[in-house]
Amino acid sequence: MTSLVVPELSVVVPVKNEAENILPLLDEIHMALQGKVEFEVVYVDDGSDDATPAVLEQARAIHPRLKVVRHRTGCGQSQAVATGVKHAGGKLIATLDGDGQNDPADLPAMLEHWRSRPETVRAGLMITGWRANRRDDGIRRLSSKLANAIRSKLLRDQTPDSGSGIKLLPRELFLDLPRFDHMHRFMAALVIRAGGSVEVVKVNHRPRERGTSKYGVWNRLWVGIVDLFGVMWLMRRARNPVVECRE
Repeated sequence: MTSLVVPELSVVVPVKNEAENILPLLDEIHMALQGKVEFEVVYVDDGSDDATPAVLEQARAIHPRLKVVRHRTGCGQSQAVATGVKHAGGKLIATLDGDGQNDPADLPAMLEHWRSRPETVRAGLMITGWRANRRDDGIRRLSSKLANAIRSKLLRDQTPDSGSGIKLLPRELFLDLPRFDHMHRFMAALVIRAGGSVEVVKVNHRPRERGTSKYGVWNRLWVGIVDLFGVMWLMRRARNPVVECRE
């Protein structure tokens, strides 16, 4: 792809200290999308202090579709995703976690699912992955199941797995969403709040093979409770006018 080709799809991948996962995941993304869509990959390094910056520089020489953005200091996953979307050239955004547990092979089916919908629906439609068979330890699966049940009941966000990192939506729709720390866990509710819709597809989920998780059960629990009440507040105050424009 030359610089004159405008990508339809930008794959945004936030990372922090994921040096071992960068090249394998990039290879998988390219294998999954090559020949199916014009795409670019936007990696956002959220203040890594390992070899991640050096590996990303190495990767740029191998993958010309790769764009790299770096936060000087860590700002969190949600801000890293937002930074990636701001720097993306595609009208359509796909997000993937940088730890390799999301499977890029799911992206073509998600793209076709989105394309199959009427144009009037696509503008406000997010496709989100459901990790029906999670490959995490028992405590993490149990805590996630409980959190999803509570969130779904309170927010009515039409998804059984809000924390899934693999999503696909129009760039303009993402930019219309309110942004705050940890907002990536509530994107389904925020899309609905903006007047959009959410459709769920089952996706593959893989065990982490390299590196270590940045999240624990307890450090997500208490923050998640505070965030949940904040999103409930936003949902109650949403207004979506029907706009008529005469030129």
